[in-house]
Amino acid sequence: MEHLEHHIPVGGSAPRAYPQDTDAREARTRADRALLVRAHQGDQLAREQLVQRFLPLARQLARRYQRGGEALDDLIQVASLGLLKAIDRFDPSRTTAFSSFAVPTILGELKRHFRDKGWSVRVPRDLQELAVKLEPANEGLAREIGRVPTTNELAERLGVTVEQLLEAREAAGAYRAVSLDRPRDEDDDTGDGIGAAFGVEDVGFSEAEDAATVQHLMRVLNDREREVLRLRFAEDLTQAEIGERIGVSQMHVSRIIRQAITQLQRAVEE
Repeated sequence: MEHLEHHIPVGGSAPRAYPQDTDAREARTRADRALLVRAHQGDQLAREQLVQRFLPLARQLARRYQRGGEALDDLIQVASLGLLKAIDRFDPSRTTAFSSFAVPTILGELKRHFRDKGWSVRVPRDLQELAVKLEPANEGLAREIGRVPTTNELAERLGVTVEQLLEAREAAGAYRAVSLDRPRDEDDDTGDGIGAAFGVEDVGFSEAEDAATVQHLMRVLNDREREVLRLRFAEDLTQAEIGERIGVSQMHVSRIIRQAITQLQRAVEE
C-alpha cells in the first residue's frame, strides 16, 4: 500500500485525477459532472479545472470562425466567455454530456460577437449570420468533394438560395472598413493612400453645364440687359457703379436687373 500514498489526495476537498484513458468516455462524463456540481457549490478550483478541461474546445471553435483581419486572440477571448457562461448555466443533474451544451453556447457567443460588434456597416442580421457560416461550410464541403464547391452546391449545403448566398458574400465585405489613408503598398508607408486611386467629383463639369445653360438662356435678353447682368454678377459692380458706366440712374439699373431676371425665369419654365 505504501506505493499508493503519493496518489491519494490529502483532505476531502482536493480534486480527483481526471481520467486520461481516451476510451473512458463515461468516466470523463462522470468526472465532468462531479466538477460541475462542485463548481455550482462555489468551488472555484473545480471551476478552473473545467475551464482548463474545455479550453481546447473553445479554441477550436474560435479558429473555425476566424476570417481575414479578425485577431484569433480576440475570438478565443469571446469563446472563453461563452465557455464560462456554459459552465454557469449547465444543470449538473442533466443526463447529457456537458460538451453537448457547451458547444452551442460558445458558438452563440461567437455569432453574437460578429453580429453586434464586428461589422463596420449595418447589415441585416440574417445576412450577418449567413456570412459567418460561409467559410466553415465552404471548407467542410471542399474536404468532402475534393475540390472547391460551386455556388449552387454551397447554397444547397447551407439550405439557402443562390441569391441569398451571393448577398451574404457581398455583406461579408462590409465586416471591416479600411482607412483610405492606408498605403497601397504594404512595404511602403510613405506613398499615397489607397484613397488616391479613387475618383473624386470634378466640380468643373457642373460649372461648365451651368455656364452653357446660362449662355443659352441669355439669348432671350437684349444687349443692354446682358451687359447689365454681366457687370452686376460677373464683375460684381454695384448698381450705382453700373449706372455711371452705362449712363443711367441706379433705380433704372435695378429695374433692368429685375426685368432681365424675370425673363430668364420665364425662359427656364418654358
